[in-house]
Amino acid sequence: MMFAHFRNIDTAFSHIKRFSLLLILACVAICGMVVWKCFGMVREAQERIYILAGGKAIEAFSTTRKDKLPVELRDHIRTFHHWFFTLDPDDKVIRANIGRALNLADESARRADNNLKEQGYYNNVIAANISQAIEVDSIMLDLEVYPYRFRCYATQQLLRSSFNLKRKLVTRGEVRNVSRSDNNPHGFLIQRWETLENVDQQELR
Repeated sequence: MMFAHFRNIDTAFSHIKRFSLLLILACVAICGMVVWKCFGMVREAQERIYILAGGKAIEAFSTTRKDKLPVELRDHIRTFHHWFFTLDPDDKVIRANIGRALNLADESARRADNNLKEQGYYNNVIAANISQAIEVDSIMLDLEVYPYRFRCYATQQLLRSSFNLKRKLVTRGEVRNVSRSDNNPHGFLIQRWETLENVDQQELR
């Protein structure tokens, strides 16, 4: 009778031990899930930004640069080409626009600028009262390699009172990361830039 009593105590103790172990494991699992959820909520809260505009709080969401990389690259390339190829018959305007473009590129763009100076291109623009504009048609990007390669397809317009000349322009180059600044808000630098094609397409009188 006494041995049966001891066996019952041993069995009960064994059940209590197993129950306690399961309870501890359940508590650990619940604590782990709570911590994981808390980290997720903190991460989600950090991605939310509230901007005050006109006395109202507007919610915005932060994103990584990688998410917007193609958009930023295309805008940087488009901006560079706009400033480099937008000219008016005024030396100060030409130098100001070229200066803005050179902030976005390396010495390859400076060499192209020097070549145009030596060829008297800017002087001809001023002497002939020509305004030059550009419209970027498309930009092809290769994001598989770094620095990122690009090819830009654009249409130039040379405007004068007596004619309107259109040119097909194709350029290529690479883009690498640099620090952002007021002169270079995207934080990219165009390098190894060259013109592949710049031919007359159409002349309108």
